[in-house]
Amino acid sequence: MTSWQRSGPLRVLLLFVLFAVCAEASSGEARGCWSPSITSCADCLQRGPQCAWCFQEDYLHGAEQSHRCDLPDNLRRRGCRPEFMEQLDVKVEVDAMLSSTQVSPREIDITLRPGSEASFIVAVKQLERYPVDLYYLVDVSASMQENLNHLKTVGVALSLQMTQHTSDLWLGFGSFVDKPVSPYVSVHPSKIDNPCSDYQTHCHPAHGFHHVLSMTGNISEFTREMKRQRISGNVDTPEGGLDAMLQAAVCQRAVGWRPEAKRLLLLMTDQPSHLALDSRLAGIVTPHDGRCHLENNVYTGSTMMDHPSLGQLSDKLLENHIYPIFAVEKKQYQWYEELVKLLPGAILGKLGLFQAPNLIDLVVDAYKRLLSEVAVSVSVEDKAVSRYWVSVSPLCPRGSTAKDQSCSGVQPGQTVYFNITVGQQSCTDDGEDEDVRMLVHPVGYNESTVINIHSKCQCKCGPTGRCDGNDQSPCRESQHGVSQEQRPDHGHMKDSSSDPNRNCKADGSNVNCSSRGVCECGKCVCEQSRLGMVYGKYCEMDDFSCPYEKGQLCGGRGVCVSGGCVCEAGWTGDSCSCPTSKTNCQSPDGLLCSGWGKCVCGKCVCDDPQHSGDFCERCPTCQVIRKSS
Repeated sequence: MTSWQRSGPLRVLLLFVLFAVCAEASSGEARGCWSPSITSCADCLQRGPQCAWCFQEDYLHGAEQSHRCDLPDNLRRRGCRPEFMEQLDVKVEVDAMLSSTQVSPREIDITLRPGSEASFIVAVKQLERYPVDLYYLVDVSASMQENLNHLKTVGVALSLQMTQHTSDLWLGFGSFVDKPVSPYVSVHPSKIDNPCSDYQTHCHPAHGFHHVLSMTGNISEFTREMKRQRISGNVDTPEGGLDAMLQAAVCQRAVGWRPEAKRLLLLMTDQPSHLALDSRLAGIVTPHDGRCHLENNVYTGSTMMDHPSLGQLSDKLLENHIYPIFAVEKKQYQWYEELVKLLPGAILGKLGLFQAPNLIDLVVDAYKRLLSEVAVSVSVEDKAVSRYWVSVSPLCPRGSTAKDQSCSGVQPGQTVYFNITVGQQSCTDDGEDEDVRMLVHPVGYNESTVINIHSKCQCKCGPTGRCDGNDQSPCRESQHGVSQEQRPDHGHMKDSSSDPNRNCKADGSNVNCSSRGVCECGKCVCEQSRLGMVYGKYCEMDDFSCPYEKGQLCGGRGVCVSGGCVCEAGWTGDSCSCPTSKTNCQSPDGLLCSGWGKCVCGKCVCDDPQHSGDFCERCPTCQVIRKSS
């Protein structure tokens, strides 16, 4: 997991990434927040990123808890101060202090709530030249005898050809056949050690994977090892190529993959490969664990675990920054053509004979394509995959073309930018906060961007942590350490100093809670009306006793507070029907009402009754007076 900042151009890139990072909420303003089913702050915030919860203690005295949930503007108009609002707080923080040569930035921290999303930029730079590690993984079953002979001269020729693209080529080698158990190989005693005994020749025992030569820059050593290789044998047609590929990918120390190199894994075979679940034929039902199982360079897990799934193999290739290349004979091309679609960055070559020139062309072409195509793959922890979504949009440099999540035709030295948006759909079943790790892998690169997602599903509600304004029932109070319940009192009460309900009566009133609620232990609990919300210390306020405009309370441009409309910005009037802007009163000559009137409620009111028109521009009698004079 890598880093960033190099010299001049990347410092500019740093600034670009910092200013390009943005966080945004889903557009859901039109969707209401309030619902009678909402009983807590957590319920409210899960309604969407546009919603907020007011935990101000004296907010909407007597109203149900559900009315604490609304759009922030509505809460503010009803008297909730901003510091008492729990609402969407999306944050994107970029760690710009870590250095990197290819992928920037190295680490990003995101804070999300359900329904919210955050966007950021990941930059991938193509360098001029890279060190290259190439591992040959060769099928040594009997049908590959002729092809194996052709490979013995490939090392030197490939090294010479690759000098045009890299000055640091290292080669490694491994072989495979199949799982050495029945029914894949013959278990007759005479054929276990020599599967070729029927042909009066000696060959190696069958094996799932044998790591022969670790990465080396000594091409002569590679050539010597190739010349020592002999074929083996098995019974069925498919081979264990994918099983061997996973071991070559994850056994990094044994293979000797270099951290700074472009890693190519070349699989050569003339047969299809076994897939996951095929091992049931041999009674092997344990799924592959994705780990390295080499002892003395021999794969010991071959007879104990199933073949890996394509998804598992894909993850391990990405995780270890390895490009797979498949060199197959023509007759198997169609089978592998479907397979490589499921392995990011995989390249398929069709070869008539595995001769040195053909293989060299395939490797060189694959390397050129590897450098010219820049793509990313985004992965998230399995436990959280259903709770998040991701979208990727590449911003390709000039001269290259965009396709899905990649850019092709990228030249050395150019930078590809990926605009990545991450959104949270839901919380965990228990509603708790969680931290999730997401990785952005540029395919085939040995650097990645780590995304630390901090999911906020719980409400903090300020220093006190009390989200409901009052965490005790109004009827529960402590006397000498003993809790007692008092019964609510309804209706009319006499005004006396001993009246337990005196705090529920407004000054000058002799009724409890304005006759719109009940007094419980000295506090009004307001009744719920089908017309709307009743609230206030004495249930004296509501959100429906206000003027209507075109059938909508406050014209749909405000909220009703204490019998009066509190209008949205840009509107005024008893029913919020008058725009505050005077734009509609500006005549074509730029004057307000042509200079002959005032703008009232978005319309011109002419000062002189002789003038008329939308802008007081008409005055027929004015023209007659001018002519007669």
